[in-house]
Amino acid sequence: MYFHGTTKVNEKGHLEIGGLDTVELAKSFGTPLYVYDVALIRERARGFRETFAKLGITAQVAYASKAFSTIAMVQLAEEEGLSLDVVSGGELYTALAAEFPPDRIHFHGNNKSKEELEMALTHEVGCIVVDNFYELELLQSICEQMHANTKILLRVTPGIEAHTHDYILTGQEDSKFGFDLQNGQAEKALKMSLKSSSLDVLGIHCHIGSQIFETTGFVLAAEKIFEKLHDWKEAFAYEPKVLNLGGGFGIRYTNEDQPIPAAQFVAEIIEEVQKQAAKYSMTMPEIWIEPGRSLVGDAGTTLYKIGSRKEVPNVRQYVAIDGGMSDNIRPALYQAKYEAVLANRPLEKAEETVSIAGKCCESGDMLIWDLPLPPADSSDLLAVFCTGAYGYSMANNYNRIPRPPVVFVENGEAKLVVRRETFEDLIRMDMSIKEKINN
Repeated sequence: MYFHGTTKVNEKGHLEIGGLDTVELAKSFGTPLYVYDVALIRERARGFRETFAKLGITAQVAYASKAFSTIAMVQLAEEEGLSLDVVSGGELYTALAAEFPPDRIHFHGNNKSKEELEMALTHEVGCIVVDNFYELELLQSICEQMHANTKILLRVTPGIEAHTHDYILTGQEDSKFGFDLQNGQAEKALKMSLKSSSLDVLGIHCHIGSQIFETTGFVLAAEKIFEKLHDWKEAFAYEPKVLNLGGGFGIRYTNEDQPIPAAQFVAEIIEEVQKQAAKYSMTMPEIWIEPGRSLVGDAGTTLYKIGSRKEVPNVRQYVAIDGGMSDNIRPALYQAKYEAVLANRPLEKAEETVSIAGKCCESGDMLIWDLPLPPADSSDLLAVFCTGAYGYSMANNYNRIPRPPVVFVENGEAKLVVRRETFEDLIRMDMSIKEKINN
């Protein structure tokens, strides 16, 4: 059995996280419940930042907040000296509400609205990652109207295909993201940007995919980008101050996953950038990266109460939980795989293989197929590991199910950072047809 961070089995034989008994956490906060191991998040963040520091490289490690965005998480990122990657007005608003320094915020997105760009400029975010020609022209127009200036990165697609699920590939040529590096789009965008008196082109951004377990893709992306940078240096006397190679660093969900340490990712990326800069006699740029899942993914555990059972003779044994695709849609969306144990007796021998079904009214609401477990009933608590990324952030109210609360645990203390939604919360925005609507 593989445990992450501070997760262990305590003297009662219960699963413990952050010095707290998960059985007691479930009693205190109810289920389903997202539990975050804060010490592990801090460890992951420092693993990235300290490697850059030890190797003497100027860098920014920006937490990709789409993985898990709440006020408390943004504040934790700020405590650890991270920058912040946001992809919407809502994520930006969350960051500002958390009093995160705007000059360390990077604003992404392939279809930023006029209102979102105005918001970013008003609050003077650190940089805007420009994704397409529509946005480039819109941003230039807004800057002129607001008499504002801003720093930008141009997002490019280098044509590198990471070895991962098709739905989360973003670096190949056929992508909704970025300016294509090979067909002249990126060069055209650079020329347009350099002519603008409102835009300061800090550098180039790319993101080749997600849940990546080797550095080959990052190395190839750096090679392709520097080939173009060499051309642009000759043609426009342009050298980037910043090269952002994105994120996508993989984590361990099951035994099939073999991630490499953050320090290895960082060291090999640095080595390649240094090599390419020297090859083309270019100034070494700042290196920016954007870990999201690799900071919070394996720090999250979701606790569920077990409910009904159904046996299909000679086929399958279903065990249902009090959550499902409303709090973790990844298995239905990506066929994501997870490991789990009974939190109240994690060391007990598995005597049966069951499939964990969610409570949503969908046949596809299956959390884990073919999970070895001891015989379990409604007195048991299921702990599903590595749910810290894209669990809460993709949670929904399908079937009008309230979203679960989030608890941070560290050094024997539990802090409720997102309260459980109530039925009243579900209808708060609803309007009755019997009420007069005031415009």
